[in-house]
Amino acid sequence: MRTERLFLRDWRESDLEPWGAMNADPEVRRYLGRPMTAAQAGAWVLNFQDDLDRYGYGFWALEVQATGEFIGFTGLDRVDEEMPFTGIELGWRLARPAWGNGYATEAGLAVLLYGFDDLKLFEIVAITAAGNVRSQAVMRRLGMTRDPAEDFDDSDIDDHLRRQVIYRVRKGSELRVPCGRMVGCGP
Repeated sequence: MRTERLFLRDWRESDLEPWGAMNADPEVRRYLGRPMTAAQAGAWVLNFQDDLDRYGYGFWALEVQATGEFIGFTGLDRVDEEMPFTGIELGWRLARPAWGNGYATEAGLAVLLYGFDDLKLFEIVAITAAGNVRSQAVMRRLGMTRDPAEDFDDSDIDDHLRRQVIYRVRKGSELRVPCGRMVGCGP
């Protein structure tokens, strides 16, 4: 997939080093749990690519078109069976230098459109730790909404991250297009 500024693509060998560095960064992992080793991060890449090959969706590597720089991932995944709800989840993770540029919103919108138009999904959810206000802001910018009654505690997560919030968007909802970020934006 392509947006105005980004490529969402299969994973490459050259992504392993920046992906590993990104997941070793405590600030990137702040709402995800402990930093990962390079081996752990590499194993996740294999899983991500396997999902893309097997299902036609998953977490795509995210690349800035103008520079070819790998900056993280975005995509869709099946909600874990242990969760108190089911569905398909929108997710993203970006390296710190990519934060604040609107990349998560831009890529997230492309993935939502793919999920609704190509995969014919009825609803897509997004989940984050209650304290992760930056991710929640992206969810709201995408037109996703939260019902606090659905918030839950995930017992598999460290105590300070245990409280999780869910945002949802349904097919046919007005997806928000961030002007200046996507083709066709404006009045």
